[in-house]
Amino acid sequence: MNIQDAWEKALKTTEIIRPRVQPLQTFETTLLPYIFLSESLVNPGDTVVRKGEITVEKPSIVLPHNMPQFEGFEFEEGLGMNEDILKSFFLVRGVSLPSMKYNNKTDALDVFEGRLPKALEHYGNRLQREENVTAGLVTGSEEIWQLSMLVFICDQVAKSANTDFKKLFDDYRHRGLLS
Repeated sequence: MNIQDAWEKALKTTEIIRPRVQPLQTFETTLLPYIFLSESLVNPGDTVVRKGEITVEKPSIVLPHNMPQFEGFEFEEGLGMNEDILKSFFLVRGVSLPSMKYNNKTDALDVFEGRLPKALEHYGNRLQREENVTAGLVTGSEEIWQLSMLVFICDQVAKSANTDFKKLFDDYRHRGLLS
């Protein structure tokens, strides 16, 4: 699958079922745990469960524009494309990702014996029962899970952007760096 088709598929199939409730940290690195569910390509009727955590480095105003750094997303192995090709693809299409460092670490890859709706109910209830406000629950296609995770990250960063800027400016004013 070429990058254009993969990106369009990710945009169509990625669904953020339960976004992170807690906002991203403004002055610290944020750990963004997730549960990514997808229909199994190997065993129809089962659901692939990918649990992991994305580290989003603390935001900073002075960074090279449009230069996000990705680690642990397996773009080369899973999608057959390197990070530079992906960045160029986004740049040419006007997709702007915040220039931060995103490090994905997959902690577990399991199979849930049951269809996707049943897995969604199971993991949604579990997060609710645990009162987990930091983890996201996302669905998408297993073959392009990396791009689905980028959609998830962008959504979370966009939701935190206004609050982050306000906190940064308030901090700068407090320290006398702005008049």
